[in-house]
Amino acid sequence: MNTTAERFVPTLATLSASQIRAIRSLPPLGQTPARTDESSRPAASFTDPAVYAQEQREVFRRVPVPVALSVQVPEPQMFLALEAYGLPLLLSRDAKGQVHVFLNACQHKGSKLVERSDAHKAGRVSCPYHAWTYSSEGKLVGVPRQEVFPSLRKEERGLTELPSREAGGFIWAILDAEAETADFSAVNDELVADLDAFRIGSQHLYGHKTFHLDANWKLVIEPFLEPYHIQRLHATTVAAMFADVPNITDRLGDHLRQVSGKANFEPAQLEGMRHENIHKTITHAYVLFPSTVIITSPYYISVMIIQPRGPATSTVEYFNLTREPADNDKARELFARSFEMILNVFGNEDFRAACLSQAGLESGALKEVLYGGLETPIPMFYAILDKHLARSTST
Repeated sequence: MNTTAERFVPTLATLSASQIRAIRSLPPLGQTPARTDESSRPAASFTDPAVYAQEQREVFRRVPVPVALSVQVPEPQMFLALEAYGLPLLLSRDAKGQVHVFLNACQHKGSKLVERSDAHKAGRVSCPYHAWTYSSEGKLVGVPRQEVFPSLRKEERGLTELPSREAGGFIWAILDAEAETADFSAVNDELVADLDAFRIGSQHLYGHKTFHLDANWKLVIEPFLEPYHIQRLHATTVAAMFADVPNITDRLGDHLRQVSGKANFEPAQLEGMRHENIHKTITHAYVLFPSTVIITSPYYISVMIIQPRGPATSTVEYFNLTREPADNDKARELFARSFEMILNVFGNEDFRAACLSQAGLESGALKEVLYGGLETPIPMFYAILDKHLARSTST
């Protein structure tokens, strides 16, 4: 059991070199320049089924996407069934600790193998229909009355496995079983170093909630790419914690990292808080391309895997990670209060705003969406997205 002295405290020194450089580049509040960049995006990009189909083809079925957190399958010989990006998936961690991502479909007649939604220990799983049985490595190991399938070769009937990689506390997969190459170069070393600095892979999974939203996936992401909304949308909740100034935004390949100081932050404070929790002073917000959001808070980390389900619908899998389980009444009360608060902020404010925008855009009231100087990371994100979408128009 951990003692208080052994518990990890995230300080400036525990961050990656890249994170530290970004933090040290934050200017004093009074010296933050007001940006006047303007851009726009066609409203149809949030409503047009053809755009949605192109995004699915060129992005969500082509690039590595996070499908789960490592802490969701923490032990060898565990299985976890989930719906991700419209696909039934079955995750396993085999006896050697290797993660696999399969399509959750029996190779006999396609039945779902696992219906339960919780992670569970098991050396193998059996189909509820005819009891075909598979190992945690996806091998077909048992067929009742196999003599009635005289030509069946079990070694040829393993589960359909998707290319996957575990890195930075996430399980990434390419959602195309027939992908010619398994290119995970987008999960680059700089990004993984940042995620490892947060120790996402060893956090405690405190809470999980699924949101079903009537909003295009990009509208769900947009609030996490700009500070402009904070003083307005969050006026009665968290606005007082933040200043109305631009973030420091960096590209880590196709991923975006934003760094901001809390209200009244001054760079000189960093020298006097070398051993203090850096998340009390600095907020990190990441968008892992294409659609996963990470936001740091003093006592927890929020992870949102945002999954398109249609041109105007999305699912958000929200995870609340703490550095360790609550082991006393004070911690239990703090974690519970924090979890309730952040679900309210995200669910009733950020996600609600996305749904309100979707309704307005579908009315045809405007032809383009505008972005100003406090929203510059949004056009940065769309430049990355459009780079991937351009592949279909150039071939």
